[in-house]
Amino acid sequence: MTEVQKFVRLKSLGRVLVKRINGGMEPPEEPPAVNFAFVSSVLLPDGTPDVHFRVACGGQKLRDIMLDSNIELYGPYSRPLLNCGGGGTCGTCIVEVVEGKELLNPRTDKEKEKLKRNPKNWRLACQTTVGKPDSRGLVVIQQLPEWKGHEWNYNKKPPSESEP
Repeated sequence: MTEVQKFVRLKSLGRVLVKRINGGMEPPEEPPAVNFAFVSSVLLPDGTPDVHFRVACGGQKLRDIMLDSNIELYGPYSRPLLNCGGGGTCGTCIVEVVEGKELLNPRTDKEKEKLKRNPKNWRLACQTTVGKPDSRGLVVIQQLPEWKGHEWNYNKKPPSESEP
């Protein structure tokens, strides 16, 4: 099977890499990525949970993914002197893993010490590595679970682009 790669200019996308295999054109494969749904600890005015959808490459710390995506992680501890900056010593970056724990690394010794009185699905974002660079899947994270004052049901389908 002969394979030739070439750039094709599409009107709406600019230059796109397309593989030509045996004379046919195939769209490029999407790079591996992990989808995230971050659920805020505060409800919206209509009573529904505030959910933010993001996509990131695997192999990163959950803390870095959240901070790079402008997702609230520390709550009232967001000032530099109130958290350890990712060292796993303060316990202020606690999150609840609602779905996708199979994509995360096992609890570290620091997590076992800091979270021994918390539910098993609570993790320290600074100690949690999300998959490997080629991982794919969905991770649903409840932000600031110790501040959560409501229950919510997880809808497995993210809203489509066409919905209001």
